[in-house]
Amino acid sequence: MPRPISAVIHLQNFTHNLSIVRQHVGQAKIWSVMKADAYGHSIQRVWHALAASDGFAILDLDEAILLREQGWQGPILLLEGFFQPDDLQLIDQYQLTTALHSHWQLDALENATVNSAIPVYVKLNSGMNRLGFRPEEYAAVLHRLSAINNVASVTLMTHFANSDTLTGTDKPHQIIKSFIDESLPVCIANSGATLWHPDTHYDWVRSGVILYGASPSGCWQDIADKDLRATMTLQSQIIATHDIAKGESIGYGSKFTATHPMKIATVACGYADGYPRHAPTGTPTWLNGMRCPILGAISMDMLTIDISDCPEAKIGDRVELWGKNLPIDDVAQAAGTIGYELMCALAKRVPVKYEN
Repeated sequence: MPRPISAVIHLQNFTHNLSIVRQHVGQAKIWSVMKADAYGHSIQRVWHALAASDGFAILDLDEAILLREQGWQGPILLLEGFFQPDDLQLIDQYQLTTALHSHWQLDALENATVNSAIPVYVKLNSGMNRLGFRPEEYAAVLHRLSAINNVASVTLMTHFANSDTLTGTDKPHQIIKSFIDESLPVCIANSGATLWHPDTHYDWVRSGVILYGASPSGCWQDIADKDLRATMTLQSQIIATHDIAKGESIGYGSKFTATHPMKIATVACGYADGYPRHAPTGTPTWLNGMRCPILGAISMDMLTIDISDCPEAKIGDRVELWGKNLPIDDVAQAAGTIGYELMCALAKRVPVKYEN
């Protein structure tokens, strides 16, 4: 028999979560963000479940070409734009939309030989200081683009660093507002702004992690009232149980020592499966309808949980590491990371099943 660990991708929950986003944004169009191979879910396997999106936003040309070859005919946005001038030939061939954030990209676009003009998203650096033109040069960039024949349309774009807070969008929103008029469409809302800052929705929103049922803030309680549903469940089984006495230790480094007699279980899941090695004692798992905490260090292939309060647990019982019953954000918070990382880190050796 194969090792009992597996991931289940709940395709129906993508469709459900997109409908929740649609309720929040009204008439605004939705870019469904599919970067990092759909956050570790596989673009090829899940895009059909999001086919009601107005467009897909991704990171590189290979993913864009895959979507086109799979049959998607709608808009595709390259979130980081292109990386070499020659990329514009593929952008032209596959009818893609590209972000622009650097002057060399303007030069390349102006000098390219293409069959059709290309839609562009012009990124404003409104304070995050990763990509984008600074506010003092943004107007000149927009003016220059208006004279480039290779440009089909221009959309204003920025990114929020703190959209998960009450006032986190205020300052960057004010900066880009000075460039907004009725002549150009606007796309500035990410997942957090989609949920919590309706004044930023404008013409397009870019919805990412909320489509996968996780919280932009990293805290599940912040989206508990939104009816978003997990799209990935990581599950395994108990492969051994032990009774240990007070004073006995567990795992590499003896990082946990029992202060009283306990019943423990070994689960077939470890950091080589993508589970966070730094997850500490107390990180939750889900077993037989209750949370059972991890004890001691995470091994390459195994971890240990406390089943003292679940004495009926036995070898072969299903353990959910995150998913429908245990929010991925709760696991990530305990491990000092975010749900995004856990999704993207799912190891290739884990068998993946696609539901519906």
